[in-house]
Amino acid sequence: MAMKSRVEAVLNVGLRIPSIMLLEVLYRWDVSSFFQKIQRSSLNNNPLFQYKYIALYLHYVGYILSLVLLTLPRQHLVQLYLYVLTALLLFAGHQLSRDYVRGELDSGYEGPLYLEPLSMNRFTTALIGQVVVCTLCSCVMQTKQIWLFSAHLLPLVARLCLVPLETIVFINRFAMIFTGLEVLYFIAANLLVPYNLAKTAYRELVQVVEVYGLLALGMSLWNQLVLPVLFMCFWLVLFALQIYTYFSTRDQPPSRERLLFLFLTSIAECCSTPYSLLGLVFTVSFVALGVLTLCKFYLQGYRAFMNDNAMHRGMTEGITLLILAVQTGLIELQVIHRAFLLSIILFIVVASILQSMLEIADPIVLALGASRDKSLWKHFRAVSLCLFLLVFPAYMAYMICQFFRMDFWLLIIISSSILTSLQVLGTLLIYILFMVEEFRKAPVENMDEVIYCVNGTYRLLEFLVAVCVVAYGVSETLFGEWTVMGSTIILVHSYYNVWLRAQLGWQSFLLRRDAVHKIQSMPTASTLQLQQHNDICSICFQDMKSAVITPCSHFFHAACLKKWLYVQETCPLCHGQLKSQLQPTSSLGAATQGTPPANQNPAEVEQEQSEPQIESNTEEDTQAKNIPPMETSAEPELEMDSLSGSSKAQPKECDTAAESSTGPAGDLDDHDDGGSCNTSDVHSASCANDSAQLLSAY
Repeated sequence: MAMKSRVEAVLNVGLRIPSIMLLEVLYRWDVSSFFQKIQRSSLNNNPLFQYKYIALYLHYVGYILSLVLLTLPRQHLVQLYLYVLTALLLFAGHQLSRDYVRGELDSGYEGPLYLEPLSMNRFTTALIGQVVVCTLCSCVMQTKQIWLFSAHLLPLVARLCLVPLETIVFINRFAMIFTGLEVLYFIAANLLVPYNLAKTAYRELVQVVEVYGLLALGMSLWNQLVLPVLFMCFWLVLFALQIYTYFSTRDQPPSRERLLFLFLTSIAECCSTPYSLLGLVFTVSFVALGVLTLCKFYLQGYRAFMNDNAMHRGMTEGITLLILAVQTGLIELQVIHRAFLLSIILFIVVASILQSMLEIADPIVLALGASRDKSLWKHFRAVSLCLFLLVFPAYMAYMICQFFRMDFWLLIIISSSILTSLQVLGTLLIYILFMVEEFRKAPVENMDEVIYCVNGTYRLLEFLVAVCVVAYGVSETLFGEWTVMGSTIILVHSYYNVWLRAQLGWQSFLLRRDAVHKIQSMPTASTLQLQQHNDICSICFQDMKSAVITPCSHFFHAACLKKWLYVQETCPLCHGQLKSQLQPTSSLGAATQGTPPANQNPAEVEQEQSEPQIESNTEEDTQAKNIPPMETSAEPELEMDSLSGSSKAQPKECDTAAESSTGPAGDLDDHDDGGSCNTSDVHSASCANDSAQLLSAY
């Protein structure tokens, strides 16, 4: 079944290629100029000139027939090709019979065949050929009435019966007329078949449109006709014919420079019509898909195909080629100019492919650097691909500057290549930082700041390159040739590559600055508070030797909480808004920490009195909000921190403790550490999800 389905798929594509070839020929054939040549050569005496308008109508009928052949179902298409093959076999049988009769007339021998070896050889060869033709016709038409296809055997039978040669000529003509009448009878018997097919197809199309709509009909035809593969195969056949024609008319082998020129001119010859241009677009898309697939396979092996996403399918490169070809009027140019313009467009397509390769490689390389994978082969593949993406775009930009005069389009190619190299360089630097941290066996302090500086540096360079491109395009538009498409591209480039880059970069800078200010405004936990808290950081799940205290009395590493604040401005545990709680937080750092717990010795009391204490207005706050005052716990300083943010963070305390320990008013007396989540709270669903989000952002 699998082999049968593959054969059907091949037939579904291969049998439709001639219809597109016919459309290509009809588009290239200029009927008006053809008849003008006839008029100049024959001075209106040629009968073809008198039927000029009939030929024009036949030209349009050819378009219609080509489209019908293109959209026929596979079963009817196969049957049609079998009929055409039968007609060709009958024509071949007629040619064999005519050649045999001519040979006999040239020899002039009318005696028995067995007495003349040459006549016997001619007869045997013709007989074998006619038997093969008859057998093939009966097999193709799936009939046992072989006599229907054996009319061309009559001259052979007449020669075997020693009929005169002049009579054999008339017998051959009769056989030809008889075969023609058979063909006409078959056509007349099936004359209504196209009408019935068109009527059935129209009925099915109306039903599909009424039920599913035009979009579903278009998608169905796209899938049934396999248009991308069909146009790609058509273009490859056209390109192969162009190459064969060139080499068949040349005696000397071309040089290397000549081969490059031959390649470009052949591509230019094969995109002179809308049909061949679509074929080139789909061919480029499949080539880009193959390159990106090889890139994935080189980086990840067969694992790349297990969870393959819908991105990087090569359609971006094909659409880019189509837009540039339409915008520049590619098919209307001469072959030389078309080849020159195609070289520039192909450079843009290659730059787009390199950018897609970088988008595939970047997360894989960074994941290898952070995952502590010790496979040298994986690291070698990732680094080697990054080095290729670092060197090749720069070399391509250098070659463009050497061979072409600078304009706006070339500047876009060069800027894209430079941006690709800059991005690869930033990825490699971050990868090296991760590997250095791995070899040190200990976390590098301020690693996040270093990575941010690296990313910020090459993104700033990207922004400057984009600004230079826009400035050059604006100057070329103002002082050079102005076009609507060029102005549109400048506007799009300015919005996406300048304005959005600047906006995102500024927002990122503001988020980091606000996060630093928030961390600096929060109080730092003392050694006693860390001992009494006796828990891990719920973001990184590591022991805390130093920590900051949020307004909702939760303890975190300062670096971990700062990374969290880059993502969102809520507490990782209770999801209380930290932005609105910064005002009381600043007063917490300058206030006292309350009275010492009952089990603290006097020396520790004197030591703690030298530190700022927290002044609490708990009773006033609770009376103002009609909330019963909370009981005094054994740890006043932590309780004061919790109550200072109770108006916003209390209803959102950790889910497990809130459901099991607190009352309807949000009483936090049952929490062990003044409302902070312990290890059991960390493993709740919301806390784990937030921690995972932070780690993925890092």
